[in-house]
Amino acid sequence: MTESLTLFDQIWNEHAVVRKDNAALLWIDRHLLHEGTAAAFERLSRAGDRLRRPDLTFATADRTVPSAPGTDSPETVILRGNARRHGFDFMDGHDNRRGIVHVAAPEQGLILPGLTVACADSHTATCGAFGCLGLAIGTTQAAHVLATQTLWQQKPKQMRITLRDALGPAVSAKDLILTIIALIGSAGAAGHAVEFSGPAVAAMSMEGRMTLCNMATEAGAATALIAPDDTTFAWLRARPRGPQGRRWLRAVADWRGLATGADARFDSEIGLDAGSVQPCVTWGTSPDTAVPVTGRVPDPAAEPDAAAAGRIAGQLAAMDLVANQAVAGIRIDRVFIGSCTNGRIEDLRAAAAILHDRSAVIPGLVVAGSKLVRQQAEREGLDRIFTAAGLVWGEPGCSACIGLNGDVVPPGERCAATTSRNFVGRQGPGARTHLMSPAMAAAAAITGAIADVRSVMR
Repeated sequence: MTESLTLFDQIWNEHAVVRKDNAALLWIDRHLLHEGTAAAFERLSRAGDRLRRPDLTFATADRTVPSAPGTDSPETVILRGNARRHGFDFMDGHDNRRGIVHVAAPEQGLILPGLTVACADSHTATCGAFGCLGLAIGTTQAAHVLATQTLWQQKPKQMRITLRDALGPAVSAKDLILTIIALIGSAGAAGHAVEFSGPAVAAMSMEGRMTLCNMATEAGAATALIAPDDTTFAWLRARPRGPQGRRWLRAVADWRGLATGADARFDSEIGLDAGSVQPCVTWGTSPDTAVPVTGRVPDPAAEPDAAAAGRIAGQLAAMDLVANQAVAGIRIDRVFIGSCTNGRIEDLRAAAAILHDRSAVIPGLVVAGSKLVRQQAEREGLDRIFTAAGLVWGEPGCSACIGLNGDVVPPGERCAATTSRNFVGRQGPGARTHLMSPAMAAAAAITGAIADVRSVMR
């Protein structure tokens, strides 16, 4: 009897052009680009190569796009020139399709079940929410894909994370993934392709699933996947670049077969009761420092391992916190709501529900993940809720998640952010970042401190 395959194995086998030991040369169905790929085109040019498949190459500007209307960055100008030179589709600044690459590409129907997707961005695992294999690559690898439309990859181990029960009130996918990362550690999934499954995942929206896969990277995962289902198909239906008409019906029939077999084996299995998860926030300088908002900052003196105690002490110093300090009540200086983790319409709705008819007591910036998300938010009046509360409604892009467009947190200030990373200097030199959900960030905006969103819900 043929052994059942995992979802990952099915996609890997389908795309393996050449195999060597535990590696394979994979065919790449979609190559996504942003401003960070200029060096890859320089390599392509020096080698005298041409872009192998312009029709499978797609680009958008996101990292350096200003949050206020302004001129294009030099990086955007370079990307535009490469698009004209090589003939690939560029979702340019005035294009209504433009946005953060991991938001805009799915919106266009470029990310489909069973495909392989490569992008020189660490959060390409976001695409796995659709049951496709998202591969984060570096500059050298990007140049190889540009020239050959293929990519050598070592086959990772596989981990399944089964999420039982249902999430409680005011608890989001962001709280869930922060809890998972805190549970297994920032390297807990290193060298693994993670598949999320279980009732909590089945009940999740596509926005929630994308958040889950997006931040699997912060647990060290090589990639992350969720098997496609009716929720996936409903979200993808009638997307501009997706299959249409009879092709759509045939595609859905094929996609229904993309599921892990009942007898498939994983190298590691983890289970979690989603109903036990609470709204979370990070206290340190790594995503694995998340604790429930009702919890406290750890005490390095209580840690028996000297190295671990030293790490805790170092993070407390960087964040200007003291051992055993209650998380709720920590003063916040500003708020940022957006990013490829939490810049979709569902995220903006969650924040607006808390901010409606309320005023922020600290400055803040809200940035949609794409122009289409921005337009939908404006049709629903969410932008007016944000501006009435005193927050700035910015242009779509990565913005203060990475701070390459000038949106940075001033030194010494503390930011409640819906982003994926709280590393030292991530939002600017000397900035202190607390990761949380959009609803939690909105609660911080109206209280000026980390607050349990459940206490401010109407």
